[in-house]
Amino acid sequence: MEGLLVSALLLAAQPAARPPLADRIASVAPETYRAARGVHMGAGELRFGTLIPGSHFATNFLFVHRGELQPGGGIGHHVHSHMEEMYFILDGEAQFTVNGRTATIRGPAAVPCRMGDSHAILNATGAPVQWMNVAVSTRKAKYDVFDLGDDRVGTARDEIPVFINTRFDRSRLREIANLHGGRGTALYRRAFAPEVFYTNWSFVDHLVLPQGASAGRKRHPSVEEIYYVLSGEGVVTIGDESAPVGQDDAFVVSLNEVHSIANSGTDDLVLVVVGAATEKWMVDTVEVE
Repeated sequence: MEGLLVSALLLAAQPAARPPLADRIASVAPETYRAARGVHMGAGELRFGTLIPGSHFATNFLFVHRGELQPGGGIGHHVHSHMEEMYFILDGEAQFTVNGRTATIRGPAAVPCRMGDSHAILNATGAPVQWMNVAVSTRKAKYDVFDLGDDRVGTARDEIPVFINTRFDRSRLREIANLHGGRGTALYRRAFAPEVFYTNWSFVDHLVLPQGASAGRKRHPSVEEIYYVLSGEGVVTIGDESAPVGQDDAFVVSLNEVHSIANSGTDDLVLVVVGAATEKWMVDTVEVE
């Protein structure tokens, strides 16, 4: 009886079998977006859906949302006391607000909405803006919000943003030959380091793999990653499985999974990589031969 109990406990402790890699790749599907008006008491309409739910993560990633800010639409001024977000715009431009200061930023770009900072976003243009939101919480699956009742329409804007932001601009990247033992020359920049965040958010990286280039095999014992394809075509390998990825695809690399990615197309493969750690300040990479 005791042996059966020990066997049952060991079986329960084993991680659930993961689905095939091809089924782990999330693709943007605008036809599935839901229309939402007055998000956090904001103006107009936002169309969005969940690209990757929190249940897919081992760390405190809360969600990845993907959608479109409709012309005149946005997300109202609000505060999170126990989590952090990052708003990405992938094209066009939008008015970002952090702690009551507003500036227009052109995409592709991202602005951290740090814990305790009030924030909002507004599309004041006449065309939809492609938008994404990644969130990390202080406690697994814990969401909180306090709305400020401010849609930010018609607010004064600063010429230069007085809050943390980044643009995914190729000219800011540096060349790295044989990245993690890969082929060719990659272009890379760490846009945000752990110091930017209060939660266990680790980093945001911008990575470009030109035609024929790859990033070699590595694993992160303490960091989980989200890869989002801004443009191009590639092949991702996790463990002993490989699958194709293309523009607006996203996938998760879980803790300690050996992974690599290669450009399989004729244009640049452009990626944003977001990491969250099991503990604050943990950023570890182990290259695998």
